[in-house]
Amino acid sequence: MGIVVVEICDGSLITSIALAEILESEYPEVAVIENSCLSFCGMCAKRPFAIVNGKRIFAKTADECVTLIKDQIEAELALYA
Repeated sequence: MGIVVVEICDGSLITSIALAEILESEYPEVAVIENSCLSFCGMCAKRPFAIVNGKRIFAKTADECVTLIKDQIEAELALYA
């Protein structure tokens, strides 16, 4: 079983939803870490984004971003199946 780390900025537009609760309840292998800054200056204020196991995921809306994050989580977990 693998582990997937999802990192988000505390200033990111993705924080408008309860991402940790959504992902950690659906995927026990996922850990959501909220940082004060992920060093992608300005990106967090412009669009929702997260980093999934080192890969940047971003979208125009928070809901679309969650869908893309889930897709990346599934791809990461498939490596351990």
